[in-house]
Amino acid sequence: MKAAVLHAANEPLTIEEVTLQKPKAREVLVRTAFAGLCHSDLHFIEGLYPHPMPTVPGHEVAGVVEAVGSDVTYLSPGDHVIGCLSVFCGACQQCTGGRTVLCENTEVKMVPGQSRRLSWKGGELMHQFLNLSAFAEQMVVHENALVKIDRDIPLDHATLVGCGVITGVGAVINTARVPAGSTVAVIGCGGVGLSAVNGAALAGASRIIALDTLPEKLELAKVMGATDTVLVGNDDPVQAVKDLTNGGVEFSFEALGLKKTAEQAFAMLRPGGTATIVGMVPFGQKIELHGFDFLRERKIQGSSMGSNHFRTDMPRLLTMWQQGRLKLDHLISSTLKLEEINDGFKRLKGGHVVRQLIAF
Repeated sequence: MKAAVLHAANEPLTIEEVTLQKPKAREVLVRTAFAGLCHSDLHFIEGLYPHPMPTVPGHEVAGVVEAVGSDVTYLSPGDHVIGCLSVFCGACQQCTGGRTVLCENTEVKMVPGQSRRLSWKGGELMHQFLNLSAFAEQMVVHENALVKIDRDIPLDHATLVGCGVITGVGAVINTARVPAGSTVAVIGCGGVGLSAVNGAALAGASRIIALDTLPEKLELAKVMGATDTVLVGNDDPVQAVKDLTNGGVEFSFEALGLKKTAEQAFAMLRPGGTATIVGMVPFGQKIELHGFDFLRERKIQGSSMGSNHFRTDMPRLLTMWQQGRLKLDHLISSTLKLEEINDGFKRLKGGHVVRQLIAF
């Protein structure tokens, strides 16, 4: 099969012929339909997070089941599915405690470098990325990395839910549990940030302040449910939020993965407020906060993939899209061929696109 391969950080991806193993026990072969270009992939491409190479990146994905291995009971050939990097075992302490997103079973949620599902050049190891490797015509994954969806859901829209939407909406509803009537600020209006804005609207927040450096992103944020926008430039965004809310917001969400904006998310809280860091701050980088602020019961927390229970959450989100409550159509900037993937990542880094999808 054809796949986009990352050989080294900060090098272009190359289109290679890669071989897949046949699905073994509890594994599923999926024909990829669409894969989204996500900033998380870009972090690994730019070397901000470590991963063994060569590897086939990609993790936001939807497709159709082609074959199943032994002991697979949840799926059958022909099923439409969304993949999720939050693969779970269902039996470890985290899973049985209700936090499947934090599954600790490394036989199912394999650590980077452990998988042997991909190879190339007649048998050399090709590393699987986050137990998925979506930038390929096919994937072999554990059945617990997939959720079955209705066949009338367009697979391009379903792909969006696989990472960006579940991460943004989930951070608001699952991680922070924003109550109705709350004040919310969202820093960064890419796919994840816009989904957080939409999640805040679904949660019934009374004020939703979107912050970004690009006017077109702020216009889109209004469509997703923002009540106020702040164009970040020369002025202090923290002070702008405090001025709009008479002292700060109750909940803030950082969706860029930057040290500076993570610190701003905490600084714009009113006493008792909670900042949720959704973006991937570069590996090894530290966030600095004023200790005094904690005396007023301000909190800062992380969110992994929106604290999802994806087999429950994703079908519910798609139902809300069918009802017109969840906004997905506005997130798709364009579709690309696999061979155009490097150009797509250049546009993503420039910030002027939301979600580009590779159509297989």
